[in-house]
Amino acid sequence: MQRLLDNIESVVPIGQSFELRVKGYSMLPMLGFGDDIIIVRRVDAEEDIMGRIAMFRGAQNQIIVHRVLSITDGIVVLRGDGNIIQTEECQRGEIIGVVDKVRRESGKIVDCTTPRWRRHEKLWLSTPRWVRGKILAIMRRWLDYKRKKR
Repeated sequence: MQRLLDNIESVVPIGQSFELRVKGYSMLPMLGFGDDIIIVRRVDAEEDIMGRIAMFRGAQNQIIVHRVLSITDGIVVLRGDGNIIQTEECQRGEIIGVVDKVRRESGKIVDCTTPRWRRHEKLWLSTPRWVRGKILAIMRRWLDYKRKKR
């Protein structure tokens, strides 16, 4: 699997989609609460990605999936919904794709472009950071407990 991820930009053409299992807590609660699989669509440098959940390569060439906060002069600033402080930056051309859908642990597929999804995003992101921090701490503990039981 790692070899595919190393070359994902050249393997998957613009406009096509691929699936990837979410790991980590940085996008809680929108992604990663269960064994979520994201469906990512490759995008070109011209597509509007503001506010979307985007995939890019981090400083150590690892794949990161975070929300686009701003784009200024080709520099994209991103942050995980489960992070209340830390941000990352990348060049606009380094964005691999955007998350269009999520396949939940139950098998249900959720479209990330619907008004309902957007309302959930807006509600979470408009919650004060200190409140989000408390909620995230509880979620992480519960998920750690759940994963240890497996």
